[in-house]
Amino acid sequence: MTRSRVRRVALALAAATALAGAAACTSSGGGPEDPDRKGTTAHRNRSLAALRSAEHATHRARSARVRSSTALGSVMSTKAEGALGWKDGLTGTLTITYTGGSTAELMRTLDSTSLETRYLQDAYYAKVGERFARQLGGRHWIKYTYDYLATLGGGSGAMMTDLMRNTTPNQSVRLLLASEDVRKVGAEKVAGVTATHYSGTVDVADLAGGSALHKQLTQAGVTTETVDIWVDGKDLLVKKAEKADTANGALTQTAYYSDYGVKVSADRPPAADTEDFRTLLKKQGGGGPAS
Repeated sequence: MTRSRVRRVALALAAATALAGAAACTSSGGGPEDPDRKGTTAHRNRSLAALRSAEHATHRARSARVRSSTALGSVMSTKAEGALGWKDGLTGTLTITYTGGSTAELMRTLDSTSLETRYLQDAYYAKVGERFARQLGGRHWIKYTYDYLATLGGGSGAMMTDLMRNTTPNQSVRLLLASEDVRKVGAEKVAGVTATHYSGTVDVADLAGGSALHKQLTQAGVTTETVDIWVDGKDLLVKKAEKADTANGALTQTAYYSDYGVKVSADRPPAADTEDFRTLLKKQGGGGPAS
C-alpha cells in the first residue's frame, strides 16, 4: 500500500467515525436565544413547550443504546450500533459498518468494512482489520486526539472536533427549536413505541452567528437542514432524522434510541497496539496542521 493511500484511509476513518458519532447523537446546539420571537403561533408555542420538555428529559438520561445510519453523497454510507453516554463529553462504543460509497470500496480492499470505535473524553479510537494493521506495524487501533484534529487545515478537523465534543441526543431537539416552521405531525409508532412526531426546517442564516452549530453547518456548505424527531410518553427522544445538502453531496442521518440510562463503558486500547493519527501522518509525509 502506498503512503498516500494509508493517509487517505486514516483520514476517511476519522471522518466516518466523527459522522457516526454525530449521527448517533447530532449536531451541537446554538439556535436563537429566544425561539418564541414575534409571530409565533399558539400551535408552535405548544410544540416548543413539548420540545423543551424532551430536551431536558433526554439530557438528564445521560446514556442510551443507539442504532444509526449515515449517507454522504457518493462518498460513504454507514451503519452504526452501540451504546453512548454524554454525562461528561461523549463516551462509549459503536460498531461502524461501511455499506456503500467510494470509502466502502476502499475499506473493502483493506478488510476493514466493519470496525469498532471507542469514544473517550480526549480522543476516539478506530480498530482496523489485519491487512491495514500490517501497514501500521501490526497495530490495530488508530487514535484520533480531538486537540490535534482541531489543528488540521481547511476547517474539516475543527468541524470533526466540534461534532464529537458537542454532541448529545438532546441537541437534535435544540436544533429543531431553532426552526421557524416547527410543527407537530402527530402520533406514530417507532419500534413498537407510540411517539409524537415533530418536524421543521432550520435556516442556517437564522442561527446565532457565533454558535458551534452555525460554524459546523457553514463549513460544510449547508444553508438549510430538515429535522424530524419522535418523542415518547416519557419525553425521551426515540428517533431523529436530519437531511441537508453539503459541499460533498446530500447528507442524511437517522438514529434510533432505546434503553436510556444503560451502563456505558469504553476502555482505552493498549498503547502497544495503538498508532497515533498525528504520528501516522508524519510517517506518511505530511498532513499536519495548517501554518
